[in-house]
Amino acid sequence: MKKITYLVFVFTCLWSNAQRDWSSVEITSEKLSDNIYVLYGAGGNIGLAIGEKNAFVIDDQFGPLSEKILGHVKTLTNKPVKWVLNTHWHGDHTGGNENMANQGAIIIAHENVRKRMSTKQERGGGRVSEPSPEAALPILTFNDKMTLYLGGGKSMHAMHVNDAHTDGDSYYYFPEDNILHMGDNFFVGRYPYIDLNSGGDIDGLISNVTMALGIIDDDTKIIPGHGKVTVGKEDLKKYKEVISELRERVIKARTEGNSLEKTQKLGLSKEWDSTFGQGFINADRIVEFIYKSAD
Repeated sequence: MKKITYLVFVFTCLWSNAQRDWSSVEITSEKLSDNIYVLYGAGGNIGLAIGEKNAFVIDDQFGPLSEKILGHVKTLTNKPVKWVLNTHWHGDHTGGNENMANQGAIIIAHENVRKRMSTKQERGGGRVSEPSPEAALPILTFNDKMTLYLGGGKSMHAMHVNDAHTDGDSYYYFPEDNILHMGDNFFVGRYPYIDLNSGGDIDGLISNVTMALGIIDDDTKIIPGHGKVTVGKEDLKKYKEVISELRERVIKARTEGNSLEKTQKLGLSKEWDSTFGQGFINADRIVEFIYKSAD
């Protein structure tokens, strides 16, 4: 029954995406510092950094929204979008890559983002992502870290982090502005999506969140992959507490010999489900992610 329900869910998601009325999506923005904004629309949150000569975009949502996104950027700056950086390979964060590249942008990402985008990906549940067009692929890749200098004494630090949401996750940190874009390593007030078919791992996620807490302070503005920008450590601390405690409970149940299905029936996440479990990932799915990936 669970398999049938999941297949229905997958079909519904695919049908909804195909039928979506992109004309109804509104691109909005929030100013985070003198030169950095976050843009909201449909898909992952977009970071926009305005340099002395060019604009830098972090993630670009879906292809049908590119014209709207670029149009909104023009209301914030007359600098051209010269650089696009991806936090990971999923289509709601890289779907606009081809359009951005065709208007002159250079795509940058971790090397695993290019590897996954350039090859057929089995997503689970019968879902398949075909290789992206050549123009959509990052043409500059990094292995560990790199620094981009925006001009005017401002910089952006790209950091590949542990396998967590996927195996190509990166943070983008603006030290002079005290802003951190965490991509889908952070879902505000929601259970995370750990893409097991893309190398996702709960232990890596907890390690990455711990690292982020060591970077930020009480005034840091955090751009999550999805949800509103948060300020300071409290929301991120709560996020870590929930997933860390749930990991311990799932490991205990697994060690005691419980199957995945039995573990999902134990109510291990019940005190958080009314809040954290109301997003894309429900209680059964987060327990499955932890059960299958935790060491």
